[in-house]
Amino acid sequence: MKEKKSSVVFATAQQIGKSLFLPIAVLPFAGILLGIGSSFTNETTIATYGLSGVLHPGTLLYSIMLMLNYAGNAIFSNLALIFALAVALGMAKKEKGVAVLSAGIFYLIMLTTINVLLTLNGSIVDGQIAEGVKEGAIANVLGIQTLQMGVFGGIIAGLITAVLCNKFYKTQLPDALSFFAGTRFVPIVSMVFAIITGAILFVVWPVIQNGIYALGGLVQASGYFGTFLYGCIERALIPFGLHHIFYMPFWQTGVGGTAVIDGVTVMGAQNIFFAELASPNTVKFSVDACRFLTGKYPFMMGGLPGAALAMYVCARPEKKKEAGSLLFSVALTAFLTGVTEPIEFTFLFLAPALFAVHVVLAGASFAICHILQICIGTTFSDGLIDFILYGVLPGQAKSNWMTLIPVIVVYFILYFFIFRFFIRKWNLKTPGREEDGEEVKMMTKDEYRKATGIGVAGGKAANIDPKAVNVLKGIGGSENVTEIDCCATRLRLTLVDSGKVNQPLLKATGASGVVIKGNAIQVIYGPSVTIVKSNLEELVEQIRAGAVSEAALMGEPEQPKEEAKPEPKKESSGTAKSWVLGAHLNGTVVPMDQVKDEVFASGALGDGVAIEPTEGKLYAPADCTVVNIFETKHAIGLSVDDDVELLLHIGIDTVKMGGKGFEAHVKEGQTVKKGDLLVSFDMDAIKAAGYLCTTPMIVCNTDDYKEIKAVASGTVKASQDLLEIKN
Repeated sequence: MKEKKSSVVFATAQQIGKSLFLPIAVLPFAGILLGIGSSFTNETTIATYGLSGVLHPGTLLYSIMLMLNYAGNAIFSNLALIFALAVALGMAKKEKGVAVLSAGIFYLIMLTTINVLLTLNGSIVDGQIAEGVKEGAIANVLGIQTLQMGVFGGIIAGLITAVLCNKFYKTQLPDALSFFAGTRFVPIVSMVFAIITGAILFVVWPVIQNGIYALGGLVQASGYFGTFLYGCIERALIPFGLHHIFYMPFWQTGVGGTAVIDGVTVMGAQNIFFAELASPNTVKFSVDACRFLTGKYPFMMGGLPGAALAMYVCARPEKKKEAGSLLFSVALTAFLTGVTEPIEFTFLFLAPALFAVHVVLAGASFAICHILQICIGTTFSDGLIDFILYGVLPGQAKSNWMTLIPVIVVYFILYFFIFRFFIRKWNLKTPGREEDGEEVKMMTKDEYRKATGIGVAGGKAANIDPKAVNVLKGIGGSENVTEIDCCATRLRLTLVDSGKVNQPLLKATGASGVVIKGNAIQVIYGPSVTIVKSNLEELVEQIRAGAVSEAALMGEPEQPKEEAKPEPKKESSGTAKSWVLGAHLNGTVVPMDQVKDEVFASGALGDGVAIEPTEGKLYAPADCTVVNIFETKHAIGLSVDDDVELLLHIGIDTVKMGGKGFEAHVKEGQTVKKGDLLVSFDMDAIKAAGYLCTTPMIVCNTDDYKEIKAVASGTVKASQDLLEIKN
């Protein structure tokens, strides 16, 4: 049990880390805009490079640089909202667009709730922060004065919204409110939970704030050893994909330090650096902030390219050219952009001990940059591009970038000799040292995790909705549908071939009508259509991902095939054959054309007879085989003598109950005797949900027989002769 819980926690943490990666990936370009714009609108930088003649207020070039500065700053100033949207996008299993919209709504209402409570308790007076409130505790976020939560506030909003979306995107409501069911219910319930969350955070966050301040103080007081430890942990988490979660608090909250820049309190190492970068008053970047940012430059620009050279030197002569081309590419990528995973995951897989050496050297790299007071910021990963933007352009006085160059050179040499030694000593199969016939390649992250199981979260196909299966059958299968959408009442589909549409089958799923115009089709379900759409999209996604076999689903005799071309009557091989089926329930016989459902009454599914039950028990009408049981247990398919195909459907529209109140007593493939109990059901629950208990028994292959007629009327008991079928 503990292992299972640990696996779930790990998988969730990994998924959160992947969700954070999307907004993090936006930062490099935003950082480029901010770096170029702030550098070339800064008077000191302009004077240093002798550009005063072309770069000064009023010139077109200066105006462009100012726009770049503000554009980049807009991203860094609103990271919390961006994180809220990205986390909701990454964590929502389905209906991701709905989750993103709901996250934005959630975040705004949460901030506003906190603002109202801060006003009521006197922390904010006439729109101004009251005296006595701890500096930095309240911030202006999106024009709302609220508690300073940084990106944590956005992450909280995104996570809760994703949970709400996953839970409620198929919610069914009473008919009077069904317009607000399904995906439309998610933003509504998000608004309610946003108010609740805001009230909770109003009470809880100040305590967390104090804890963050205390932790930040502890980290700052730990000096060079703390920086070394930070660097080691950050690299050690790379195989698990959790490094983003680890460094984010240091970059975006008070754990990474607090500073007052141009009269504004800024928290988080990365936020402090970029605030200083944009400020015309900055003389030198903060060493305390950059200790969490600069340390990757030596091993990304120097160390890992040195490791790549060592792999090349150790390659077999006949494979040197092929290996060299590959290794040069990944080394250049690491040097220019700081993307190092192809190299790291290769030797991580081949020699974990060598990766441990890399972790220690990475920690030492952070500590060395801290000791030497090198202050170069980063947006994502420390490569040449960031080095120029945030080290060279701001100037030596601010960043001390010149001191970093010999450190990079030393790390290049250090990694080269260490890796060459261990590759030869342990005979590691690095690129170019494979056996004859083996392909020269780098190990990717996915290949490493698949081979080791590290960082891989298990999963399984979601439950399949029987109604979605039948809708898919009715529209000709997954390959026949190109677009799935809906409006207030209609499922809107674009098909490859509308000639494959089976209208009777679609109507049997609860549709009140089908409209076909060219390759566009509209299936009218009413206000509950959003749930139909979600289930159909989910099924198609699983089929296309290979998680579900469409051939198996399409082969199940859940509903009759297209009526347009009925099969010819079976020829009798001699004497005519007939069957007499028993009553499937205790109750009152209802002729099929009197059933209060258009699909059943019209005979679209086949001929038969229905019973209005007096007790909630469904029995076998003959000796037969259970062909299939609907997942919702409200219907069951039977085969009599491998000839007669029966569908017993408990109640009208009871599929909407999702299986609540139904219990199956048999299994698919099981042979049963006449009168055996098949399914028990709660009649009171069905009626309370607003549905009828009328239960049809339908001969699905009606066209195979000459005559199907009821032989009883009025009150009947289970197994009493009820329906005669003649061949």
